[in-house]
Amino acid sequence: MCPKLSFLPRVGQVPCISGTIRDMNVAVCVKQIPDPAGELSLDPSTHNLVREGKLVLDDSDSYGVEMALQLVESAGGGDVTLVSMAPNGETSGLRTALAMGATAAVLISDAALAGSDALGTARVLAAAIRRFQPDLVLAATESTDGYTGTTPVQLAELLGWPSVTFAKHVELGEGLVKVRRQTEAGYDEVECPLPAVVTVTAGVVEPRYPSFKGIMAARSKPLDELTIADLGIDPSQLGAAGARQEVVSVEDAAARQSGEIVVDEGDAHERVVAFLERIKVL
Repeated sequence: MCPKLSFLPRVGQVPCISGTIRDMNVAVCVKQIPDPAGELSLDPSTHNLVREGKLVLDDSDSYGVEMALQLVESAGGGDVTLVSMAPNGETSGLRTALAMGATAAVLISDAALAGSDALGTARVLAAAIRRFQPDLVLAATESTDGYTGTTPVQLAELLGWPSVTFAKHVELGEGLVKVRRQTEAGYDEVECPLPAVVTVTAGVVEPRYPSFKGIMAARSKPLDELTIADLGIDPSQLGAAGARQEVVSVEDAAARQSGEIVVDEGDAHERVVAFLERIKVL
């Protein structure tokens, strides 16, 4: 666990990022998801989200990419490497992040990964990250198509690194990272030795739009595609066979019923009180 330095019971406007060390190598875990603006569907046999065709960069991960870019810029140099797991060799979302300015990308794509749970995903990401040993790993707090919020901390545990969640401010020092971690009452100030895994909240920075120059440059940036065999992971721990959870059924959410309209005829207050008592609010 990372030592907590202090608790400040307030939330103020603070600079998002600063840095003092040079040549930072930052990995960013990014997820490529079906376009939320498109038509989404579930596989009737597995009840999992269908992930065919073009995938896009998860909006929540664009904050991690932007933070990594700013950290490297403020450090005076370094690399930002994207790490993603996606089916069918899909790279559209990775190309978007590369166009933002990331240096390189690593894609793990293997048919045997279909149906992996959060822990299986963390195993794959950890094996890929060990290959290039970054100084810092950034990730979103959770993906917008899964919302488990568990993969980053599982990744940190597998790597044997400290983790800090819900970062609103990140500052780099010599061999350490300082984070202001958002809480319900304000924020904690946490300090961890590097390497470490940090999850960032949405809105912590304003992600840049890929420029035309960046889009053209992204086409020639290194993008390595790996399989389970390349990573040397036990296949029995991955995919649907290795998952420790199973979706057994999916049902439509109940339709919302219209509320009761109370017309005041002199007794509205009595009817409101009676309703609150009936639902045990009073």
